[in-house]
Amino acid sequence: MTTDQPAVLARTLPAPRSAPARPPAPGPDPVPRRGFPARAFGITALLSAAGSGLGLLRDLLLARYFGANQGTDAFLVAWTVPETAAPLLIEDAMSFLMVPAFALALVLREEDPDAPDPVRQLVRATLPWLLLALSGLALAAALGAPQLVELLAPGLPDPDLAVTCTRITAITVLPFGVAGYLAAALRAHHRFTAPAGIYVAYNLGILALLLGFHGYLGVRSAALGVAFGSLLMAGLLIGPFLRRLGRGPAADGRSRRSRHTLVLMPLALLPVAAFTLTRQSQVFVERYLGSALPPGTISHLNYAAKVSQLAMTAGILICTVTFPLVARALAAGDLTAARDRVEKDLGQAAAVVLLGTAFLMACAPSVVALLFERGAFGPRDTAATADVIRVYSVGLPAQALIGVIIRPYFSLRPVVRRAADPRTEDGGRRLLDWYPAAAMVLGLGVTVAVGLLATARFGALGLAAGNAAGITTTAALLLRGLVLRGIPLRLRRVIGGHGRLVAAAAGATVLGTAVGGLTADPLLSTLLGGLTVALAFAALGTGLGAREVRGPVLAVARAVAPGRQIRPGPRRSPSPAAGRCPHPPPCDACTRTPRSDPTRSAGQALNPPTVADEGKFPHGQ
Repeated sequence: MTTDQPAVLARTLPAPRSAPARPPAPGPDPVPRRGFPARAFGITALLSAAGSGLGLLRDLLLARYFGANQGTDAFLVAWTVPETAAPLLIEDAMSFLMVPAFALALVLREEDPDAPDPVRQLVRATLPWLLLALSGLALAAALGAPQLVELLAPGLPDPDLAVTCTRITAITVLPFGVAGYLAAALRAHHRFTAPAGIYVAYNLGILALLLGFHGYLGVRSAALGVAFGSLLMAGLLIGPFLRRLGRGPAADGRSRRSRHTLVLMPLALLPVAAFTLTRQSQVFVERYLGSALPPGTISHLNYAAKVSQLAMTAGILICTVTFPLVARALAAGDLTAARDRVEKDLGQAAAVVLLGTAFLMACAPSVVALLFERGAFGPRDTAATADVIRVYSVGLPAQALIGVIIRPYFSLRPVVRRAADPRTEDGGRRLLDWYPAAAMVLGLGVTVAVGLLATARFGALGLAAGNAAGITTTAALLLRGLVLRGIPLRLRRVIGGHGRLVAAAAGATVLGTAVGGLTADPLLSTLLGGLTVALAFAALGTGLGAREVRGPVLAVARAVAPGRQIRPGPRRSPSPAAGRCPHPPPCDACTRTPRSDPTRSAGQALNPPTVADEGKFPHGQ
């Protein structure tokens, strides 16, 4: 069991910060107190569910209006541009870079409220260059659309339509990047409502043009909707960002030099961008190999991926909400709090995703029939898409683990640093900066190898199997890499907890498949199978001792039977160091003290635990 950070890399880690000599003045963005992650997760989950629902409606309309043919294949090749830009510029690379940067700026603001505002300094140093770079990328993608389509899908029957759609979707690069930057800033300030609503605005824009112009423009209406929706995303965040920026300490006109000044390190973005682009290359491999298969294969893969990723949405939301907490703990040098939070996120994300995985593997045919089988989408499309979903689902837990692991990994090497900190540019640290990209390259190699070997015999199922095998390889490498980076994960504890969750999900899948197959009606089959999966997962997870399942199950049991005492498990006796009574029993004075000491109760009330303590208490799960 790994509990200590590697000695060879100890000098590369940020030193723990001592408390400031005087309490910082209350600022506009105090560190949130206990219970904040649950509230933020609720808001984010609600709005993200709305965005996912609208995205599902978008896919349903695409299937209804255009089915799965060479026209939808051409549009989906063009959709590779926003599919690549979205993770790079919204959720992944931009978030990995800018949430830690803004978190460090906020820590510096709290340490020295009288210094020039580091948040404004960070915006002035990064935003103009970002806008210039994004404009250049959007223009390059539009001008190079023919070459891009030829590279992505050389066997496409109608490349001209794909080129036209690609030039339209290239517009998304600029607003996606702006939206990602503003969302990272707001999340670092612990403001999640507006960032969680961007996909609602995005899909509303797509739906508006798709509903209004599909009869006149065909799949081009969907491409125009993608561009319009991206503009709505950025517009939604500008107002909240400007209001939050204006609430910082006002400049007093004295531009004094401070030890808390931020120094920009632009080369830190290269490993992040390399990892994100390599990860997205799995989609490129699918498009490339799928273009040589029968028409409609790329569409089947796309619909299957969209449905499969719905199971991963809630798991990723957990680390989206807690990422600013981890980044702030790392900026303050508190590796223990960051470790505890990351371990908790790994377990919770795995529990949510494995429950969704079990449901999809048990009910894939009925789910696809219920959602898509209408209009131009026929029974053969349903069967092909359902088979791909079941294979894709094998890799969903690994996708969620990567989402949790990679955020703290890159937080230890933010794009900015304190001016007072020594520069640590040794070879070991620079090499570890590229570890995620190298792990992703190895995973991509597995994806390509499995895809080439299996596609000739199994078609789309071979591509899905390659995707699952490659992403699982990468997840295993990154789990070890986070320990090498310096966050001392207790790997035996993490792997053991995941093993119990996998066993519960496997049992729930078997039972759900058996019950769901009792009826041919898609709605009834989905309801029966889903309910069986949920109950079996809860029962098996509780019986196997999975904390992420047992805690919610016991909480529900207490709510249902409030008058009945339900204990989560045997309590261990406190150690002598923890204040065990030295007198022989019975000792009324000592046994009454913990319950009646007014000083202790007042201290607990006056000093509630901070966000850094969220991962240290078992009842906080």
